[in-house]
Amino acid sequence: MTDRSPRIARVERTTKESSISVELNLDGAGVVDVSTGVAFFDHMLTALGAHASFDLTVHAEGDVDIEAHHTVEDTSIVLGQALGQALGDKKGIRRFGDSYIPMDETLAHAAVDVSGRPYCVHTGEPEHMLGAVIGGYPGAPYSTVINRHVFESLALNARIALHVRVLYGRDQHHITEAEFKAVARALREAVEYDPRVTGVPSTKGSL
Repeated sequence: MTDRSPRIARVERTTKESSISVELNLDGAGVVDVSTGVAFFDHMLTALGAHASFDLTVHAEGDVDIEAHHTVEDTSIVLGQALGQALGDKKGIRRFGDSYIPMDETLAHAAVDVSGRPYCVHTGEPEHMLGAVIGGYPGAPYSTVINRHVFESLALNARIALHVRVLYGRDQHHITEAEFKAVARALREAVEYDPRVTGVPSTKGSL
């Protein structure tokens, strides 16, 4: 096997609303340390790192006394930037990945193309997700209306095409968690090295 550089990134971002630090190792073992001040979002990011088999450290401080929105959005931006940076030249990766994840009554699907052309489609969440709030302690509650924004911020900043859809579901916790886990498994497949690919997986020669 060809020697490969470590696919590791560290990104920091500070604004008047938040201070975010993300460390990401794509070739990790699912070791995760997350603290954002939003307990349910911590739970989702922990699931993302674990099921993608990424080593992921996220430390965030934001204006959660107002609400969780700024912290969740900014963390998703920085996570996307770290993912894009860690991918490097993308040589030898599978590029595409997809996964169906059931969680009790819910079924979610995610598909990823590490294309360099950022795009996000998020569809299928039932209407009650627009107003659902998941509490947590410590920190601020999580409003599920932001799910779409999380995946959009991740995709646009990582420069990937990401499609996330809920086929069916009822419980807002199960729906959100199934989405995050589906994205995790799709990313894991897409960024894995393919032993049959040595260069960039594109007929154009670049991604």
